[in-house]
Amino acid sequence: MADYRIETDSLGEVKVPASAYYGAQTQRAKENFPISGHRMPREFIRALGIIKRAAAEANMELGLLDETIGRAIVQAANEVIEGKFDQDFVVDVYQTGSGTSTNMNANEVIANRAIEILGGEIGSKKPVHPNDHVNKGQSSNDVIPTAIHVSALESIEKNLLPALKYLHEALLQKAKAFDPIVKIGRTHLQDATPIRLGQEFSGYASQIEHGIRRIESTRAHLRELALGGTAVGTGLNTPKEFPTLAIQKISEITGLEFIEAPNHFEAQGGRDAVVETSGQLKTVAVSLMKIVNDIRWLGSGPRCGIGELILPSLQPGSSIMPGKVNPVIPESVMMLCATVMGNDVAINIGGQHGNFELNVMMPMMAHHLLESIRLLANGSRNLVDRCVTGLQANKERAESLIENSLAMVTALAPIIGYDAAAKIAKEAYATGKTVRQVALEHKVLPEDRLNEVLDPWRQTEPGVPKV
Repeated sequence: MADYRIETDSLGEVKVPASAYYGAQTQRAKENFPISGHRMPREFIRALGIIKRAAAEANMELGLLDETIGRAIVQAANEVIEGKFDQDFVVDVYQTGSGTSTNMNANEVIANRAIEILGGEIGSKKPVHPNDHVNKGQSSNDVIPTAIHVSALESIEKNLLPALKYLHEALLQKAKAFDPIVKIGRTHLQDATPIRLGQEFSGYASQIEHGIRRIESTRAHLRELALGGTAVGTGLNTPKEFPTLAIQKISEITGLEFIEAPNHFEAQGGRDAVVETSGQLKTVAVSLMKIVNDIRWLGSGPRCGIGELILPSLQPGSSIMPGKVNPVIPESVMMLCATVMGNDVAINIGGQHGNFELNVMMPMMAHHLLESIRLLANGSRNLVDRCVTGLQANKERAESLIENSLAMVTALAPIIGYDAAAKIAKEAYATGKTVRQVALEHKVLPEDRLNEVLDPWRQTEPGVPKV
């Protein structure tokens, strides 16, 4: 038995692997784009299955698709949704800019599986045709942008937002637990006035809370679907009732609220919703980068760094230095954040290539957008489970750094004046003494009053010391 079969398309005959569910057009694309080895993401393939199922159901209700063929398509599309044919989605991300090859990949897989369900011969296009039946009422030009929006919003709602809320809650809990710990603040990487460790962590929690609201704001535009616009947005070869009905079914399958795009020319010519969403993802990545970098620096040491935080010990940190333990979870988050930022640059460039009636960088944009969502979701959960939850404060270290800080003199400035306070700080620095010691020697205040003014906890709350 031959290990391939002969199929035909508009360009002629093509050898297709005998075991493949894809067909001639997919095979050509596989040969034409041996670029990266990256295939379209699982979330995107799932979205294609959802669209093809919804389209078949809508076409059956409109009396445009034979019930027997339609039911077989729905069954095959469900199997694509479940991931049973992921190995047959073989087209590289870096392909035709419309994603036509991937749309045809889905059409061919679903058609051949439907043929198999009905007892026919795979590759025969009978009784189910990939274009005439599976792609009925559709074009790659409206299917691919629809799949981007469906897969992105599903991933955000079901993965990213729950992960960010999980991180937000973990940071809030640490802010509460760390509130009794007073430490030195730092600005410009230099000593500043005291702050409570809990206050510091409350800032991190607020950053993530803001990020959640930013991500939620993308719903309004991602829920608009291009389906029904066909080739250039005019809806040629598609009944007027089709997009509303098909999109309603997409909403039912996903449990999310999608609507037909108010303007199909914007929905196909531009990818502004993807650019907007990527921008919000990038902002979250910037927040995460700041948070994990702070945690990494605060845990530096353990003896010769800042050492105010104690990070969980997860694995040996060196192949040559015994006992060394590194902040591996923050470092992994830093790298994924850098990737999200890089993805945003690529998506911004891609969004500018909506040449006339169609954007021609959609597969790349889809890949990068879904990767960014996945990285942020997985990274946030891992950060909680393997780092934030196990963080401990080094109270003794924090207190010792405060007492030695020159910034403690700031609390004296409203009482003795800026210039006099600056002289105390300079003398303390030159002699290696603490601000408290120098102030006592110069008798700037009675000792009990001085201790009241230099109380680190008092300095973490608003207010001016009484003269």
